[in-house]
Amino acid sequence: MELDKNQHSVYSINYHLVMVIKYRKKVISDEISGYLRATFERIGITYGVELVEWNYDKDHVHVIFKCTPQIAPAKFINAYKSVSSRLV
Repeated sequence: MELDKNQHSVYSINYHLVMVIKYRKKVISDEISGYLRATFERIGITYGVELVEWNYDKDHVHVIFKCTPQIAPAKFINAYKSVSSRLV
């Protein structure tokens, strides 16, 4: 297990996020998943979030990501969902 460090702490914070399409409509394809992943990585740079794993099915996406203790995951997820839903 690899630990991350900053000036005063050592940490390993991983989150498992499952995002479901409204009404479980089967709309996610390879192209849409690739776009969603690229958007996640682009916005993650701003928030200091690192993508660890990305998997998807036709109606949902599984994301495992890590971030620093100073980041509020809810703010990042809110920003990601608002940007990606408008652009997709």
